[in-house]
Amino acid sequence: EKQAEKAVHQKKEQSKTKCRKARRRHINLVAEFNHRQRKNIWLETHIWHAKRFHMVKKWGYCLGNSPTEKSYRACYRAMTKQCLLQDLSYYCCLELKGKENELLKQLARICSTDTGLTFQEACFLSGRFEGSLYLYRADRYPEDMLGPVTFIWKPRDGSENRQLWIWVHPALKQDILRELKAIFQCSEPEEICITEPVTKSIQEEKEVEVVTSRGKKRKKEDKEGEKAVPVKKIIGDGTRDPFQSYSWIAQTTGISISDRSMEILRYRLIGPLSHSVLTETLKAASVQTV
Repeated sequence: EKQAEKAVHQKKEQSKTKCRKARRRHINLVAEFNHRQRKNIWLETHIWHAKRFHMVKKWGYCLGNSPTEKSYRACYRAMTKQCLLQDLSYYCCLELKGKENELLKQLARICSTDTGLTFQEACFLSGRFEGSLYLYRADRYPEDMLGPVTFIWKPRDGSENRQLWIWVHPALKQDILRELKAIFQCSEPEEICITEPVTKSIQEEKEVEVVTSRGKKRKKEDKEGEKAVPVKKIIGDGTRDPFQSYSWIAQTTGISISDRSMEILRYRLIGPLSHSVLTETLKAASVQTV
């Protein structure tokens, strides 16, 4: 019994020696981070930027605005001589699926060859290059411009059905999405994203209860005075209500439009060593033919 009591006292003494930062650390960091991005979605590189940048809340995201240190010369040196990476995952991705002829026929109504190369150029249709153009309201060129977008086709697989990804700025997403649904007549929602709170684990249950005095306990509360319950991470972006549909389909043509925002990460490499970094990072997979 004496040895057991001695071991218990030693454990208590060891726990007290932890630093204040370790004692205040949340027992479940994932649940804590999900709770903190209920209103503004974090990018995958948020923690790295939060330690080095002044963060701003725009378009439903939490983005790095300006660095806290004088790193302008380092960034310029990386752009001109090495490689600089930018996180563009806050750009919204709209995915279109359907027959190639039907897609090109309707997309021609919201763009013009006078502004440059369009969706139907052979170099873009092959899927080897990414294109950029300005979109307008249907049959309204040169008036009622919606804004600039970038796009890329999925390479052909021998089928007449094609897949197109359009990247738009979050400030322009709702207008462009509304116009795409109008020209393709996609009104029927195909899928609806419904979020549900996740069940708490045993460790979280212990963490929520905080001992204040002998024989008394109180529940950990948040700013609103409610019980702090970990929430499920929402797949999507800050420009869409999580209870709204994120995929639509046209009953006549079978063309579907899906909102893939924050499901596809997007990075930009700038500098003469960009290709070297990619070749060292990405390894080609061996294709096995049956």
